[in-house]
Amino acid sequence: MKIQSNFLCALTLFLTASFGMLHAQDTNVTTEFGVKGGFNMSNLYNGDADDNNILYGFNAGLYATLPISDFVAIQPEILYTTKGAELKYDNAFATGEAKFKLNYIEVPLLVRVNITKNFNVQAGGYASYLVSSKVKGTGDVEFEEDVDTDDLNKFDAGIAAGIGVDFNPISVGLRYNYGLTKVGKDRTDALGNSFNTLGDAKNSNLTLYVSYKLN
Repeated sequence: MKIQSNFLCALTLFLTASFGMLHAQDTNVTTEFGVKGGFNMSNLYNGDADDNNILYGFNAGLYATLPISDFVAIQPEILYTTKGAELKYDNAFATGEAKFKLNYIEVPLLVRVNITKNFNVQAGGYASYLVSSKVKGTGDVEFEEDVDTDDLNKFDAGIAAGIGVDFNPISVGLRYNYGLTKVGKDRTDALGNSFNTLGDAKNSNLTLYVSYKLN
């Protein structure tokens, strides 16, 4: 998505400009364990992501913050998260939309840097396992059916970056996941021809989340 690409560029510039101020701020990172959840805006991209086929969903799970210095920590998480895309159509035969839903167990592993006591940036990667998928149509043509997971890669991986604001014990943040693995699986038909149902499409996901510290 264009908005997500702009977010990543702004985050990179902000981190570069702010790194030299770390020692002048009260930036101490503490050990945390908690729960989190949020709102997803996902898409599938092939080349450049855009804003045309956004699917709205959610994520929920657990996180930990493990300090390795006064202002840097490792933040592992385990989440249940939804991804996919939505296609709207309007032609002479039918009007409606089709939602392609992918449900993953996702494990992000991030480096968290406290810029100030209450503001942090995160960057790292994630790995996901596909637990289910389906396509649902609404409008003039209504349907709902599971997608054959033999046509899909069970594992997904990519890079992640985000920002967070802490209000202790509650935090809010924004994060973008950029998939590096094709969602569809490369297969070969009975004649020996290779094909991929989804081509080179990969996951793209922007998340607005809220977390709650339990300790």
